[in-house]
Amino acid sequence: MMKPLPRHFYLAETLTVARSLLGCLLWRRTPEGVTSGIIVETEAYCQGDAASHAARGRTPRNASMFGPPGHAYVYFTYGMHHCFNAVTRAEGVAEAVLIRALEPVEGLELMGRRRGTDGRQLTNGPGRLTQAMAIDRTLDGADLTEGDLVIHGPAAGARDIVTATRVGITRARDEPWRFYLAGNRWVSKRQGGG
Repeated sequence: MMKPLPRHFYLAETLTVARSLLGCLLWRRTPEGVTSGIIVETEAYCQGDAASHAARGRTPRNASMFGPPGHAYVYFTYGMHHCFNAVTRAEGVAEAVLIRALEPVEGLELMGRRRGTDGRQLTNGPGRLTQAMAIDRTLDGADLTEGDLVIHGPAAGARDIVTATRVGITRARDEPWRFYLAGNRWVSKRQGGG
């Protein structure tokens, strides 16, 4: 049975956490109801990473990325999308894992109303999954081990993990720090396109 991932889970190396989150369950409770989905794609952002929001130091926008681990880092981008990250490593290190795609499990009708669509377009990208799950800046800094936004684990069953380059960024985009479950139709972008 899955239960909230413990704080120490997030203290591991960020690339390890990014892989280990695959197959875990992201769970969200709102007054409208509960939604959840299996994490099928992640992307790591590490210290010294030119693509990281923390590359230029601490700001009010990225403060949550500096810890403590096991908390949410939620930011608004391109004037239209929220993105959700799980903060990793020891407090002050400023590393995180972007959750890029989910396979919906619970609350599909509610997700569809929020997104104005159904099918694969529900949660196959970081902006889509946050809209479907009602994750916004009000959850920046939320504790992911308890409350209304929780990641449950451990990941169930053996799985094949694809390692790929990151997408949607201009700096350090060739780093092989994106991971996804092979063959899963909810992945936002497969290696080599699609």
